Amino acid sequence: MNATRQLLQHRQPMIRFLGKRTTPTKIDHTPQAHPASPSSSLPESFASYRKKAQQHGPLNQQSQYATGSIGGKSGASLGPVEAGKGIYFDRSELPARFQRTPWSQAEIEAIESGGASLFA
Repeated sequence: MNATRQLLQHRQPMIRFLGKRTTPTKIDHTPQAHPASPSSSLPESFASYRKKAQQHGPLNQQSQYATGSIGGKSGASLGPVEAGKGIYFDRSELPARFQRTPWSQAEIEAIESGGASLFA
């Protein structure tokens, strides 16, 4: 215990602070364009920005299903949902060789016993 106390008494931090913290008196909070932006000007409004913005394609495109908002039409009016050729919605629709195999009674017992039944 005493050896540890002596080791900690001579410890010096590796960071050296130069002086007391001071907050700048004048900070400019006016909006400015990011230094790395392609244009050095800010948009006039958010609506004008959104008309030109791109995120995985233009944001101002109208969807063929929605009329200006999400959920503009009911699901029934969109028609039936059917999988295309080679596309399956559930694993049970796949051919038999790709479906889940049923659990055997030995596997169920091994899981319920935590594996101890395999060695008993």
